[in-house]
Amino acid sequence: MKKIYIAIAFLAAYSNTFAQDTVAPVETDTTFYSVLLGIIIVLSAVLLIVTFTLQKVVSVLHIEATGGNYPQYEDDRGFWEKLLSLKPLAAEKEVELEHEYDGIKELNNPIPPWFNVLFYGTVVFAIIYLFVYHVFDIAPLQGKEYENQVAVAEKQKNDFLKKAGNLVDENNVKAVTDQKLLTAGAELFTSKCAACHGQKGEGTVGPNLTDEYWLHGGTINDVFKTIKYGVPAKGMIAWQSTLNPIEMQNVASYIMSLQGTNPAGGKEPQGEKMSTAADAVVADSVATDSLVK
Repeated sequence: MKKIYIAIAFLAAYSNTFAQDTVAPVETDTTFYSVLLGIIIVLSAVLLIVTFTLQKVVSVLHIEATGGNYPQYEDDRGFWEKLLSLKPLAAEKEVELEHEYDGIKELNNPIPPWFNVLFYGTVVFAIIYLFVYHVFDIAPLQGKEYENQVAVAEKQKNDFLKKAGNLVDENNVKAVTDQKLLTAGAELFTSKCAACHGQKGEGTVGPNLTDEYWLHGGTINDVFKTIKYGVPAKGMIAWQSTLNPIEMQNVASYIMSLQGTNPAGGKEPQGEKMSTAADAVVADSVATDSLVK
């Protein structure tokens, strides 16, 4: 009987290995695996029936061969003895096989119940696993789960950057050099600032933003502060209630990038000359690039 159980275990392991080797096509053709699963279940049922039938036949033949003369004993086994299917020495004749080798006899001890529970439990688990992960796609496979986690991490990263962006103020603002951010700043400048400062920053009602002369400071911090709080005395509103800190940073960086462009029709200089304004852009750009790198 040991050989039969070993054969069943081998077939079960082989079937599981075959299923693992063919995981790739499962997502595209579940019909094949449904049929395969049905065949495995039918074969397993047939093997179990044959096994139990042979066990009964062998038991009957053994009783007929020995005449059924077994010593009587009381089954006083404890819990662990029953769990491990241990039999007392008085019942040794019941499980003794006919053959012997040099006087050494073999006993046909039954498989412990806990082992059977473990074995059939793995079979049930394998069937459930196949249906959950490969047939009905109830749960994601390893690759899909990785993609889901990457998406979650990306969302968390974006949320963090949004929160971090709200911490930007006139004290720690840096000029950005990323073209996408500058383009976003240019679009905001065109829609919010061009009416007073011109489409190219040449100045109309407001001052020229392309020269080296500044009324309220020419560093990135000064420009950000002017955008944020405005200049109410001269009719410039505060944009902090309309634009978020990142948007104000992009607009300020775009204004700093206009230095030296000198568009046609530029308004006459106003304020104090600050030759360090353009240098501040370069310094901030270098610092930003080094942080990015």
